[in-house]
Amino acid sequence: MNIAVYQMDIIAGDPEANRKKVRQWLGEQELGEVDVVMLPEMWTTAYTLPELGEIAEDPGDSETIRFLQEAAKRHHVHIMGGSIAVKRNGEVYNRALVIDNTGALVYEYDKMHLVPMLNEPAYLSGGREPVKVFELGGIKMGVVICYDLRFPEIIRSLALQGCELLFIPAEWPDSRRNHWDVLSIARAVENQMYVVTCNRPGEYDNITFAGSSAFIDPWGNVLQKGSVEHEETLREILDLSNVADVRKNVPVFDSRVPDLYE
Repeated sequence: MNIAVYQMDIIAGDPEANRKKVRQWLGEQELGEVDVVMLPEMWTTAYTLPELGEIAEDPGDSETIRFLQEAAKRHHVHIMGGSIAVKRNGEVYNRALVIDNTGALVYEYDKMHLVPMLNEPAYLSGGREPVKVFELGGIKMGVVICYDLRFPEIIRSLALQGCELLFIPAEWPDSRRNHWDVLSIARAVENQMYVVTCNRPGEYDNITFAGSSAFIDPWGNVLQKGSVEHEETLREILDLSNVADVRKNVPVFDSRVPDLYE
């Protein structure tokens, strides 16, 4: 599976400008062999938390969702659309979007863990639905968002559902970059799956972000890693048959004793 990750710097509080950036980026890429493109967390707004009540989109009438659907059809690629702020019944959610190459919205996930260090609970509501596996091109995949990386339980849930490839869009700060690197590798190793991360670079509101988007294989090898400071595109071709091989050679899931894990 051929995947292109857009390690995108984000224009704070300006969804239209960010859609324009993504439109231009897609137009500049040679996407003929690419299966999936991936965007970072909150890529339309950045972490403009006090403003999200005004600029979050109605998911039933979302210009960004329409934009992603049209782009997926035009370029004939699946889009792991990072996440955007959506507003429903007066509550704002940080929602991941997955669009297939026909333009169909195949999966949505609302970030369930909210970051106390950024005071997210004051502005966002946590997702109330458990994570689920979705499929693109016959591959079982999952997505969690940024801070969710610190909660291995939900990623193990995806692995037990058969997930072979995990996407993690993020706006992870540089001050905790070593956690980002170590935890991303750990989630790949312990769940014997590919992990593909997309984290923004740049700065906003006195926070410097870590970049360092990565492709990690089921053995924990970092196949490719982005820079810390710069906006860039990363591409990698993943051999998903490696997942079954690793799980056969090191049968972790057969060794589980969940009855003793209370």
